[in-house]
Amino acid sequence: MYQILHDYFALFLVGSWPNGPLGGVAVTLILSALGLLISFPISVLIGMAQVSPWRAMRRAAGVWTRLVRGIPLLMIIFWAYFAVPLLVGAEVSAFTTAVCAIIVYESAFLSQIVRAGLEGLPRGQMEAARSNGLSWLQSMRYVQLPQALANMLPSIVNQFVSIIKATSLAYVIGVPELTYSAAQVNTIVLTKPLQTFLVLAAFYFVLCFAISRFAGWLERRIARQRAGLA
Repeated sequence: MYQILHDYFALFLVGSWPNGPLGGVAVTLILSALGLLISFPISVLIGMAQVSPWRAMRRAAGVWTRLVRGIPLLMIIFWAYFAVPLLVGAEVSAFTTAVCAIIVYESAFLSQIVRAGLEGLPRGQMEAARSNGLSWLQSMRYVQLPQALANMLPSIVNQFVSIIKATSLAYVIGVPELTYSAAQVNTIVLTKPLQTFLVLAAFYFVLCFAISRFAGWLERRIARQRAGLA
């Protein structure tokens, strides 16, 4: 393991860059960050729809989240790989395809975090905002969402860990992320697949453990701030 890590650390970290395309941990983090940043606004809208007073909107949002959460991400990646070029009428890179698939998939999971954050607030706040003349959307924008978003932060960070692990499936369509780099190393080494993929597991563990620790620290910080305001 040490020899593989010593010889191919750069390949695991950044792929073939600067002499070739960026890959490895760098692409995994970029792919995960884009998936989270783009899917989050969509998930906020879906989460708001699930707690809205309009029945049709609640049903549509509920059907969407149940449908997407019930389909494996790998299947969504395959669908995106063939569907996105047809929709845009042009060839699309594997990286863009993976981002689109992750956005669709994660928007359904993040919307449940948003919904739980909104439902966890005292009901009296919405009633007080409405009694002061605010519409439902204004009450959400100015009263409910700012508080709920602060409560959601630790869960969102933990979901980022899940996205990092999910990006490994992008390997099947040729995205040069961390698992793809490990496959390249395994092809070069040939006789040490166990050691190669143990190194891969170590990279994922370090990434996910560090982010999970950050989520725990963030949760404790928010709890201390609440206690100070109480």
